[in-house]
Amino acid sequence: MEPFKPMAPMRPLQFSKPVRWWPQELGNPSSLGSQNDLHYAYFREARRLLLRHGQEITSYDTGDHDISGVAQASDIRHARFTSSHGEVELASLRRL
Repeated sequence: MEPFKPMAPMRPLQFSKPVRWWPQELGNPSSLGSQNDLHYAYFREARRLLLRHGQEITSYDTGDHDISGVAQASDIRHARFTSSHGEVELASLRRL
């Protein structure tokens, strides 16, 4: 039987950066997330919510909503987002 060999030291964790799929001129999103095949990026300064579903990207005017998350949705048409005014349905935001 061989003598005990010490383990190699642990390496620091490497966190991956999110893949940038939004236009660079919007800068960094204030809120970013995904659920299933729906990805969202919210840009507070521009008052824009961008959604990527598959390869399609759609932009919405968020008005006075400050988006912080997405609620469970079985279909993109019924997506709801957590905002400073409670939940807001995607259908109530103006599509650009």
